[in-house]
Amino acid sequence: MKKILIVDDNTAVLEALSLLLEIHGYHPVVCETPTEALHIVRYQRIALVLQDMNFSADTTSGEEGRALFYQLREINPHLPVVLITAWTELSTAVELVKAGAADYIGKPWDDQKLLTTIENLVALGEAASENATFKRQAQERSQAHAGADLAGLVFASAAMQRVVDMALQVAHADVPVLITGANGSGKEGIAEIVHRNSVLKAQPFIKVNAGALPSDLIEAELFGAEAGAFTGAKTTRIGRFEAADGGTLFLDEIGNLSLDGQMKLLRVLQSGEFERVGSTQTRKVSVRVISATNADLRSDIQQGRFREDLYYRLNVIELAVPPLCQRQDDIPALIAHFLPGRELSPHAEQALRHHCWPGNVRELENACKRIAVLKPQGELQADDFALQSAEQAQVQKHEPSKQDIEHSMRLHQGVVAKVARDFGLSRQALYRRMQKFGIEY
Repeated sequence: MKKILIVDDNTAVLEALSLLLEIHGYHPVVCETPTEALHIVRYQRIALVLQDMNFSADTTSGEEGRALFYQLREINPHLPVVLITAWTELSTAVELVKAGAADYIGKPWDDQKLLTTIENLVALGEAASENATFKRQAQERSQAHAGADLAGLVFASAAMQRVVDMALQVAHADVPVLITGANGSGKEGIAEIVHRNSVLKAQPFIKVNAGALPSDLIEAELFGAEAGAFTGAKTTRIGRFEAADGGTLFLDEIGNLSLDGQMKLLRVLQSGEFERVGSTQTRKVSVRVISATNADLRSDIQQGRFREDLYYRLNVIELAVPPLCQRQDDIPALIAHFLPGRELSPHAEQALRHHCWPGNVRELENACKRIAVLKPQGELQADDFALQSAEQAQVQKHEPSKQDIEHSMRLHQGVVAKVARDFGLSRQALYRRMQKFGIEY
């Protein structure tokens, strides 16, 4: 219930307004003096103030009300204040409205008009407060990231902010990092942030799609090969570990690496030593390894598809990148980046926020590229993005995958109520899905 503060020295007015507000679902808080009002606003969450203009006997100038109004504005500039006036203070009320008061009502008032005014002003006050919070967060983010290299990453959500903050924190530590997240969510961008803000930023940053390495060429790709080591090897070949020596090696899609490749990778991670294919000379490198996967490696370990010892070698610190559907504030920022200068209609923004985005940022980027070709000008509408219907999106939102639930659990530090809210489910419905997927809670 929204708290409405009523400040008036007339007990009858306090009782009448309190009853009216209670009947219509508000929580009235009453006081008779400006001093009490200021104390309440400082220490309680007040949504709106109804204040009289005079508080002393035989006073009609409105000066007490003017002083209270300006003191309330100092405490909370976004707090809506409605002035309760008699005809003698009308000119003062008009002056204060010009100075920022939300509205004024005369005595006696019309109940329905007053309730409509309160409803509208409470909604506007909450919006103003949220905007102020967003601006403050943006300023704090700008200050926190001053001097940091964010590798061109575009984001505006608190969820992504936490991931970036942690990436910047671990960048200075010489430990392996495992980045988890759905395809297209931005794992490679986070890996670049870790490298670019580390002491190795001037050294090589070598990227390898581990899942795309042919099983018979894994060793040669990672560790290199001498000339003549196998058919077609006419010259000596330097492997990815040697190329990244002194810098960072990014192993993408590590969950798709074969068991044979995992075994060979484990040795070099443990000792930094390896031999090129066709050579007996042991070589040693110093490489920081950042790996990424969209797979559930814990489940793969249980099913024998991923080595447990390799998992713990790679996962000293985990950075979980949330899917785009859990960072909706990033969507307008990303569209402004992909389609600079284009206006997004309110309906389109709402539709984009409710879309489930199975392809994440990559899906949004492709949609923007398509629009740039097919509709190079004009306001962007929901149909331009070729989204599925809102009903279909809502159904998919209510049916999260195991990976979606696990990401949300990590994001919200295991608070089930927040995870359920992410997917529009009751806690009981979420518990059933967690039991089905074997997710511990």
